This record gives sequence, C-alpha cells and structure tokens, in this order.
Amino acid sequence: MPASRPSPPGAAGWSPWRVVVGFGVVSLAADMVYEGARSMYGPLLASLGASALVVGLVTGAGEAAALLLRLVSGPLADRTHRYWTLTIAGYTLTAVCVPLLAITPLLGGAGLALAAILILAERLGKAVRSPAKSALLADAAGQVGIGRGLGVHKALDQVGAFAGPLLVAGVVAGTGVLWPGFAALAVPGALALLTLALVRRRANRTVTTSVPSPPTHQATGAKLPRMFWWFATASALCTAGLVTFGLIGFHVVEADVVPAAGVPLLYAAAMAAAAVAALATGTAYDRLGPRVLLALPLLVSIVPALAFGTGLGLTATGVLLWGAAVGVQDSTIKAFVADLVPRPRRATAYGLFAAVQGAGALLGGAAAGALYGYSRPGLIAAVAATQVTALLILVPIVARIPTAHPR
Repeated sequence: MPASRPSPPGAAGWSPWRVVVGFGVVSLAADMVYEGARSMYGPLLASLGASALVVGLVTGAGEAAALLLRLVSGPLADRTHRYWTLTIAGYTLTAVCVPLLAITPLLGGAGLALAAILILAERLGKAVRSPAKSALLADAAGQVGIGRGLGVHKALDQVGAFAGPLLVAGVVAGTGVLWPGFAALAVPGALALLTLALVRRRANRTVTTSVPSPPTHQATGAKLPRMFWWFATASALCTAGLVTFGLIGFHVVEADVVPAAGVPLLYAAAMAAAAVAALATGTAYDRLGPRVLLALPLLVSIVPALAFGTGLGLTATGVLLWGAAVGVQDSTIKAFVADLVPRPRRATAYGLFAAVQGAGALLGGAAAGALYGYSRPGLIAAVAATQVTALLILVPIVARIPTAHPR
C-alpha cells in the first residue's frame, strides 16, 4: 500500500474499533439490499416469464461471477492501491441495481432481459468490492484482535441478512405485488453509501493501513505462501460439503416438514446463528489461535444428517448448524487468511481464496443435488468423507501456528 496519508482536513480520525463498526454498519445496510433482493429473485423472474432453467442460469451465473471475478478485482486492488475506489464502486453497483429491479414489471417483454442484467450487475458489484473491502477491514481489525474484529463485522452483516428478507416480505405482503419490495431497498442502499462515505472520510489512513505485519507474514512482495494454498484447499472442501440452503429449503417443503411460507423463517434463524458463531469463534481465534477452525469440518459433516430429516426439531437444529458454519466461513476463516499472507497481498489473496471456494461450491452443489435424488445416506457419507479430508489438511496447518493474536 502507499505511504500513510492524513485524514481529510477537518475530519477527526476514528479508532480502529470505530472503523470496524463503521464497515459493519455499511455491510448491514448493503446486506439488507442484496439479501432482501435474493430472497425474491426467483418469484420476480418467474413473474417476468422466466422458466426454471432461466432462473437457474441467471442466479447461478450471478453467484459464479461474484466469486470468480475476484480473481481480477483482488490483484487489481493490490496493484493499483485503489482499495477505497473499488470498495465504493462495488457498493454503488449494488445500491443502484437492486432498486431498479422495481421497474422491470413495467417494461413488458424487455423486463426479463433488464432484470437479468441488473442481477448480474449487482453480483459484479460484490466481486468488485469484496477483496478491497476485506483488505481495508483486516487492517483495522488487526489492531483490536483480527478474529474478534471480523466476528463483530460479520455479526452486523448478518443482522442485515436477517432484516432484508423480512423487510421485502412485509412490503410484498402489504401491497400484494412484488415491485414495491425492491423499491423499498433503495433506503438501506442509500444508507450504505452514506455510511461508507463517512467511514472513508473519518478512517485515519495511519490507523487503517499501517498495521504491523504479524510474525506469520512472508516478506512483502513474496509469492503467496504454500500454507495459504493448502488452507484454501481445505476451505474449499468445507464449502463443497456445506449443502446449499436452496437444497435444504427444497427438502423441507418436499418432505412436508414446513410449508413454503416457513422457509424464510428458517433462513432468518440460520442468519442469526451465523452472527453468534462469527462472534464466538472470532473471539476464540484471538485467544486460542487457528485451531478453533478445526470445528468447521465437524459442523459441516453434521448438517446433512440433521437438516435432511423428517422432523422439525432435527431439521431446525441442522439449519442452525448450517448457519453457524456459514458464520465461521465468512469471518474467522478470513482472519486466518489475513494472518497467512503479506499485508500488501491481502486483496489478491482474498480474491484467489474466493475463487477456490467458488469452485468448491460449484462442484459440491452439483454433487449434492445429484446425490440427494439418488441416495440421501450416500450424500451424508460423501459429505463426511470430504470433511475428514479437510480435517486431515487443516490439522498440520493450524499446528504450525498454535496462537495467532493472544489478548
């Protein structure tokens, strides 16, 4: 990163904790926007005349773009040092594209094409901002305990993921049509951009970009360490084994565990569990080191045995464990990535890491869908096998770094 520069004139520098919380509020508002929209992408596209195949292609291409394009945006951030520019551009795409979906029902035959473009553009925004934002956030969180800092950020993020779908559901239920639900998301979108502008103005550059490198870092400019790639492989196996909520939702409706209207409530409960898990494991990471990550393969392996049951109690427990695994993946995993790589290469590392996880998600999702229809016990066994492999890779990695940030 370039040499530290002072904050703009008249702007008091924020402490690292305020920067972390500021980014958390930005993520809270932004998650309300895109998680609220994602909960209704299927019904919206169907109302515009899309077939199930088109819905799958559009949403699948969006998720692939959100992960794989980080291969470009991550190195770009490190090469140009335009971390804030990429972060702001990515959030702006999301805040603008999602509310515009409200006009698609008014455009007749062109509505479906525009909706597909806007959905892909929103996911492009995620790809553009994530590596750069994660690098900035890791710098601030590194001064307060990187595990705890990223855990607090993820908890705030999950509040938005919980509230967004509920906001859209309430607006749609109250109006009886879909478009007002998307229009309502302009409010949290504007809040996200305004808060981001404030964080950018008040985040003292010395605070957010001058954190000393932990002892596990390689020299600046070195290649990403081999341990990073092994850790990415283990994480990809965990991601591959963590069945998608879409498949869980399909099961609970097909097996008559809950009615379709109850699926969003299960998802909201999972997001709450993710927030709790992010906070708990993030704090434990700072005290105990990366060995807390050994719990992730165990969580992932238990999920299908419970979530694909026929009783509400077991299924709900499986869904909560699924949410907990998501929370660990999106917070504490990122803390360890930050500790494994040189600070000037963090955005690159986050981009590559997301791409490897994306490949795992794609392969795992396809395999889980096929096995679910063929043999549910076979699916449970396959997930268990992948997690044993992940655990065997993780154990020697975490053994080499027993304590990350004792506090």
